[in-house]
Amino acid sequence: MKSGNKRKKITKLKFTEVFFLLVAVLAILRWACPDVAKTSQQLTEEKEKARQDSIKKAVADSLDKADLTEVNGIIDASELDKGGTSIFFNADGTQAVHRIVSVPNFGKTFPDLNDIQLTAAKKRGIEPVQNREEAEKLKEKLVYIGSSPYYTIDNLHNSIPYLVPRAAVLLNDIGRAYFDSLQIKGIPLHKLLITSVMRSMDDVSRLRTHNKNASAHSCHMYGTTFDVSYNRYLTVQTEKQQRRKVRNDSLKWVLSEVLRDMRKENRCYIKYEVHQGCFHVTVR
Repeated sequence: MKSGNKRKKITKLKFTEVFFLLVAVLAILRWACPDVAKTSQQLTEEKEKARQDSIKKAVADSLDKADLTEVNGIIDASELDKGGTSIFFNADGTQAVHRIVSVPNFGKTFPDLNDIQLTAAKKRGIEPVQNREEAEKLKEKLVYIGSSPYYTIDNLHNSIPYLVPRAAVLLNDIGRAYFDSLQIKGIPLHKLLITSVMRSMDDVSRLRTHNKNASAHSCHMYGTTFDVSYNRYLTVQTEKQQRRKVRNDSLKWVLSEVLRDMRKENRCYIKYEVHQGCFHVTVR
């Protein structure tokens, strides 16, 4: 009997030691890894908060201080650092609307003359073709741009709707950025109107007979250049959804902001054409 009682006391002692050892291990584990003690709901909430913080940081990193203070004071870099929302939404979740800034002077902001654009066109473009029949044979080097959700092609009399891929991507990015800019400024969507694209040497010759400003050494011959109208646009609407009218000046100012940014990014050269009513753009 005594021998049996002794064994029982030893078993209880061992159990107590193991119990307190486990408690100590769990305490250390909880201290070292706090997430272990959290519920799945708490972990989900923290992951969502981390995701939102990541988005806010990405927005802050993608915009410099000038851009943030330019959008009507709705948000600036300090607000982002304090956990504010992105420039696209107010703190209450409603869509933020920003004012139109435009550019100080169209001529000074877009001063790139034909000689500098011609150098870029020769570098990025194709060899000029004599006529449109020859242009049709170069489709492996050209992209058809006659269909896009962001812009529409005007009735072309002296050019054809083809560009080299690099220029086609630039045009598409301009159109998409223009849509984004209109949206964030609360302006009904309007498509850009492209008035001139690639020209053959025959096209240039015909154009020069009635347009004194047309150059014999046109950048348009290389498939790198297009003209964007600044006084005509196409309203995006349906028969059931009639959009409110917007002044052409407002649309022009928004377009100038988009083009200024593209030029600052060294993606293109741009000339403000007073008499032709367009921005003359050549990809870089």
